[in-house]
Amino acid sequence: MGPYQILRRIGKVAYVLYLPNDLALVHPVFHVSLLKNCVRDLTSIVPLEGLGLKENLSYEEVLVEILDRQIKRLKNKKVASVKILLKNQLVEGATWEAEADMMSRYPHLFLFVPTLA
Repeated sequence: MGPYQILRRIGKVAYVLYLPNDLALVHPVFHVSLLKNCVRDLTSIVPLEGLGLKENLSYEEVLVEILDRQIKRLKNKKVASVKILLKNQLVEGATWEAEADMMSRYPHLFLFVPTLA
């Protein structure tokens, strides 16, 4: 989200940001650890309109695609994980998640996945 204009600095570690009306319920003061440099690549900016923000400013992350699958062998068992791409996320931001967890939440994406042997 963003970029947002910095209105003023508060002390050594906080800033007041100018937020759009869509974020009127969000307190405009942020700690520096929550801020990042402005990214000039416009393709990496996610528009608020497309997120489907709820009244409490949360949104549901929707699994769009499984990019890869791996099985790690531990001492006495095998653990399967999948690399997932979420809606409104760049491929570079894809994460590895437990296959069993993703299978229970998104069974329609696992119709042809081989089982662990």
